[in-house]
Amino acid sequence: MDEHGSGAGCDLKTVLAFAAIYIIWGSTFFAIRILVQTVPAFLAAGLRFSIAGLLLYSFIRLRGGPGLNRLEWRNACALGFLLFLIPYGGLFWAEETLPSGVASVLVATIPLWTVFLEAVVFKAHRLRSIQVIAIALGFVGVAVVATGGDKSGRFAPLPCLALVGSTLSWSFGTVISKQMKLPDSKAMSSAAQMLTGGGFLLVVSVLLDEFRPAPHLDARAGLALVYLIIAGSIAGFTAYMWLLGRMPATTVASYAYVNPVVALLLGHAFGGEAISSQTLWGSAVIVLSVILLLRLQAVRSAPASANASVRT
Repeated sequence: MDEHGSGAGCDLKTVLAFAAIYIIWGSTFFAIRILVQTVPAFLAAGLRFSIAGLLLYSFIRLRGGPGLNRLEWRNACALGFLLFLIPYGGLFWAEETLPSGVASVLVATIPLWTVFLEAVVFKAHRLRSIQVIAIALGFVGVAVVATGGDKSGRFAPLPCLALVGSTLSWSFGTVISKQMKLPDSKAMSSAAQMLTGGGFLLVVSVLLDEFRPAPHLDARAGLALVYLIIAGSIAGFTAYMWLLGRMPATTVASYAYVNPVVALLLGHAFGGEAISSQTLWGSAVIVLSVILLLRLQAVRSAPASANASVRT
């Protein structure tokens, strides 16, 4: 085997994989914003994850992968609720009114909440003073961004609070997933969680009567939905898992502070989303706090759970 050729191929694969979790995942916020302009939030999120989960689950089973037992399905349902119904229901609903870039910045606080819950609620470890500073810095950034606005005025407080609740739910699910019995295959685990979470989202959509009148899925929204399913959920997840097998988890987790930058730029360039100086300053503070916290996690050699930190 040509070692140089193999290395070049591997380097290209690595670049493409990082491009997927940096650019594709960063762009999903803008795609969500497009989709929810014509499709109700819970229906849009439910379609995305139920279809993506079904495709991924079917692919794994057709390749001979084992299914889930009753306990694993029960745990997948619990995580589908905590990692998909609440977080993505809140995100899609919030983006009906909030700019996609602002939503991405608030979602970027997930690592802060995760470390906070592990230390303060679950007593998994003690917070060092520098970690407390990083978390406090991030929360200050959230307050700065959430109390800002754009050319149309101040941001509505309820969508901002919904995103804070979404990040809390995701972080809580992240922490408790470490004690749950799940499939050995992270791909199958993710597929089951997407499938159950998508089902929950569709049930809520029915309860909210989002199907009446029938939503109008125009070409732009249809392309956004396909992009979210294929690129955002399946391709992005595959790239993420491939990188985790070859890179330190904290290096791969760098997507957490790159995604908001990509989302802000795309929203501004293609969605006409105004970026105020307050939004920029608050975003910079949040990104700085996440970088600091992830670097500290790398030093502690205790990266976040690979199963739960994946954004699909």
